[in-house]
Amino acid sequence: MLRTHNCGELTIKDVSKEICLCGWIASRRDHGEIIFMDVRDKHGITQIVFDPDRSKDVHQKAHCLRNEYCVRLTGRVSRRPEGTVNPKIVTGEIEVEVEEIEVLSESRTPPFEIRDDIEVSEDLRLRYRYLDLRRAPMQKKLRTKHRVYRFITDFLDREGFVSVETPMLTKSTPEGARDYLVPSRVQQGSFYALPQSPQIFKQLLMVAGLEKYFQIVRCFRDEDLRADRQPEFTQLDMEISFVEQADVLEVCERLFQGLFAEVLERKIEIPFPVMDYEEVMDRYGTDKPDTRFELFLHNFTHTAEQCDFKIFRDACASGGRVMGLAAPGYGSISRREIDELTAFVAGYGAKGLAYFKVEEDGLVSPVTKFFPPDVLRLFRETTGASNGDMIFMVADSRKVACEALGALRLKVGSEKGLMDRDRLCFLWVVNFPLFKFNKEENRWVSEHHPFTSFREEDMEFLKNGELSKVRSSSYDLVLNGSEIGSGSIRIHRKDIQQKIFDVLGFSREECERRFGFLLEAFCYGPPPHGGIAFGMDRLIALFTGDTSIREVIPFPKTQKGVCPLTGAPSGVDDAQLRELGIRLRKGT
Repeated sequence: MLRTHNCGELTIKDVSKEICLCGWIASRRDHGEIIFMDVRDKHGITQIVFDPDRSKDVHQKAHCLRNEYCVRLTGRVSRRPEGTVNPKIVTGEIEVEVEEIEVLSESRTPPFEIRDDIEVSEDLRLRYRYLDLRRAPMQKKLRTKHRVYRFITDFLDREGFVSVETPMLTKSTPEGARDYLVPSRVQQGSFYALPQSPQIFKQLLMVAGLEKYFQIVRCFRDEDLRADRQPEFTQLDMEISFVEQADVLEVCERLFQGLFAEVLERKIEIPFPVMDYEEVMDRYGTDKPDTRFELFLHNFTHTAEQCDFKIFRDACASGGRVMGLAAPGYGSISRREIDELTAFVAGYGAKGLAYFKVEEDGLVSPVTKFFPPDVLRLFRETTGASNGDMIFMVADSRKVACEALGALRLKVGSEKGLMDRDRLCFLWVVNFPLFKFNKEENRWVSEHHPFTSFREEDMEFLKNGELSKVRSSSYDLVLNGSEIGSGSIRIHRKDIQQKIFDVLGFSREECERRFGFLLEAFCYGPPPHGGIAFGMDRLIALFTGDTSIREVIPFPKTQKGVCPLTGAPSGVDDAQLRELGIRLRKGT
């Protein structure tokens, strides 16, 4: 090694030792003839001193050193003078009197200062990500990710899981997000697809008798990007044979209990609460509810359909719902603020927002005249609203009414500080619909993916074509309003899998072309099996307190899918395209 110690370990016990350090010049301070500098590596910072009385040559070299020069130095550890101790760092009681220094490489003036609390644009940070990653907060995030991965690997190894790599170049089986396609040079006109998940391969590993599989794996989805989405991402993938739903949930709960204790030193209680999808949607308006605060939605459909308010009656008559929510302390907001909230729910498809101000004598609203006193009293008693609150209602389709008020619930909770930021509230959401109807394509599609099994008691609904009533054997793990994992018990019988493909509108020829190898594997004694996948980038962001997963990915893409550092995606030479048998259209 070029060094005897790192920049974060020297203490008062090392005084008088001859040592050698390597790192980057983090800062310099000229105090007359004596020059002080901080040298940084991934372990920490050490103060070094250049004293002309000890070595004029070395002191002269110090004048040429600049921030971010990479250096190697030798010197003697000494105690810092009284009054100059820095108790915030491990090395705060010592300094190194430099006897020799070597510039390993020089540096331009960086585009931003390498320190913890910089305020520069994300674009600039991503353009010079290698400099951004020198900062202590960013290094800490990468070390946190390492600790999480290490714990997961060790835990699952003890549980008997085997880590298996699955292909990165595979077959396109589009069902969900768009695939990233990779053209084949040797099979011109044919394409590989980058995997959206190892779903089919991990099921084949269960057919192979592996029984317990896991992989921390890169996945790829060509979809619109947001703060919590990237074109390439990492997930913890698990699959287990001979299990029921409760078995999968139990091992995941123990994994998370140990993980939070190890990395965050937080104690979490298991088992986690479990709620049915229908109940979650009715109470929270979303399938990934933030349960850190108790503010619930209420269904007033049966009451509203008997009132004289036409908007409510029409919504009920068309099969929709009237949902209500009591917003604490909102009774004093202005008309302009009500208009802003109306525009807010309109962003979720709501056509309007009815409101009732709660006063001691009753409810006050431009539409109270359409409701008899006993109904107004019911609104107040059901929502638990108090004086000074506001009751908001949306009348629309069930999906729109729930989603709009669910979003408003989160907004109210955030603005009023109702959620305890220090709480960790886990929740399993189960019994999702197996299918959903895609109006644009005029067909039924899978709510999750076509390999998800269903509740046995719903077999009759499947046979009778009552697809909206078929519940899946699926489960999502939600933490503080973020979905961090999703899984299901899988279909393992060929006849049932073929039935699902038929319902989804796949022809037998299309099934054979897309999934023939899986259906053939199901002819050779597949075991019952189930699994789950956790989004690791999102999970790490929760551990580090970041709102964007870009903060915990070493080299992320922007929201437009661009890498500011490398310039990817980029054009390629015509010669490369010719080798692949590809010709680009003009204008593209």
